[in-house]
Amino acid sequence: MKVYFVGFGPGDVELLTLKAYRLLKEADLIIYPGSIIEEKFLSEFEGQKINSHGMKLEEIVETIERAVREGKKVVRVQSGDPSIFGAIWEQIRELRKRGIECEVVPGISSVFASATSLSIELTSPSTPGVAIVRPAGKTLKEDYLEELARLPLTLVILLGTDRIEYVAEKISKVRGEEEPCAVVFHASREDEVKIVSTLGKIAEEVRKREIRRTATIIVGKVVEGYDERSHLYG
Repeated sequence: MKVYFVGFGPGDVELLTLKAYRLLKEADLIIYPGSIIEEKFLSEFEGQKINSHGMKLEEIVETIERAVREGKKVVRVQSGDPSIFGAIWEQIRELRKRGIECEVVPGISSVFASATSLSIELTSPSTPGVAIVRPAGKTLKEDYLEELARLPLTLVILLGTDRIEYVAEKISKVRGEEEPCAVVFHASREDEVKIVSTLGKIAEEVRKREIRRTATIIVGKVVEGYDERSHLYG
């Protein structure tokens, strides 16, 4: 007995891996997060579709278990890449207790779809790493935005567009209001919106576009590109 956790990527079906596409084509049941991935993105897949938005963990697990025991091929769709804020472990933990094997298929995270949409690298010769985080809120008591801002890292903030003012204020305390910042809404989709600005102005510009969720925030010098020459090219 087996269920597949498939990373659907940022929304563009052409960005699915070949394996993910094949599994979705073969699936008898597709359980998807309708608050992030609209059913229209799954229109070319014939399996029965269940929107998991609003379902509790127990309901999702029971739905998967029932279908698997009936001999159905079940695909649990995860937005982006399942390994980044995917909340898959608690599902896998419960399914394993029921003797159901779980296979995870990676997807393209909105982190990388946003960077490529901006035609930037997330690292540079002077920016040796990336921190992917989310701000404090209903599901997180404390974040470390100020502490991370002191390091020479590109900061990528997910699940934080509704708190863009807070995010910009926390990071600008360390890096200043002129630090480059970009927000990409619905990266890779037809209605994609890209905003390139600074920490001091980004919140106002995001609110003008009425963007509240499903966007990636990228903070760092790499947003503007760089003039350094890497060792790779001599």
